[in-house]
Amino acid sequence: MGATRIISKGYRHGTRDKYSKKYRTKGLPGLSRYLTTFKRGDYVDIVADSSVQKGLPYSFYHGRTGIVFNVNRNALGVEMTKIIGNRQLRKRIHVRIEHVRKSRCAESFLRRVKENDQKKRDARLQGKTIVCKREPQGPRDMKIVKAKQEDVEVLAPLPFVENYF
Repeated sequence: MGATRIISKGYRHGTRDKYSKKYRTKGLPGLSRYLTTFKRGDYVDIVADSSVQKGLPYSFYHGRTGIVFNVNRNALGVEMTKIIGNRQLRKRIHVRIEHVRKSRCAESFLRRVKENDQKKRDARLQGKTIVCKREPQGPRDMKIVKAKQEDVEVLAPLPFVENYF
């Protein structure tokens, strides 16, 4: 009889769970998704919104983070790296705004930059030099544990006794 089903290799094959929307989030995206401003150099997460079919990225890019290299009227150009075999290729794709959200991956870095700049300004006013490099924690300080002789309890195994009954 042979195989009666065709193996699907379409653009959205294998995405039943990947593109499904969560409970109480079904339907078209809200206005805030469209009113977000993106600039070149921003980090963005590609999260495909299955309620909008236009400009839907290929399923491999779902959940990936990239950098905006181009801003159009309805879409963004996003650049990321893709590991193929033993090499990294730089991939550039255009994705509609519905399928993109701002990434929070660089928040801690930007916060640290601002804090370091403030520390440098304060140190300059006081006439000091400051090191802003992050240092590894290193080993803990040495400690000596002291105990009284009567508090020490020696644990030893019971002696082995052969019993042949």
